[in-house]
Amino acid sequence: MALPNSASGAAPEDMVKQFREFLLTYNKVTEMCFESCVHDFKTRKVADKEIGCTKYCMDKYLKMTQRISLRFAEHQVNQNEAQLGPIAAQQKARTS
Repeated sequence: MALPNSASGAAPEDMVKQFREFLLTYNKVTEMCFESCVHDFKTRKVADKEIGCTKYCMDKYLKMTQRISLRFAEHQVNQNEAQLGPIAAQQKARTS
């Protein structure tokens, strides 16, 4: 039985691929922050310093990915404008 398409119209295969990519990214950043911040394995309790470090690590990663996404979107807009600029000028010249 096939899954219905989401409200955005994405195919189930695309949704599964996107979810896998999310999980890979989540696991990668979790491992990275854990390795960077958690060092004391003598007790079950997580130290306040380790908690603060992991929160900072996750926050920094999320802000970084958000900034990269924004810059990528800006770059794409600039690329599209650069490619469409000559075409728009030609069309404008034809209609004038």
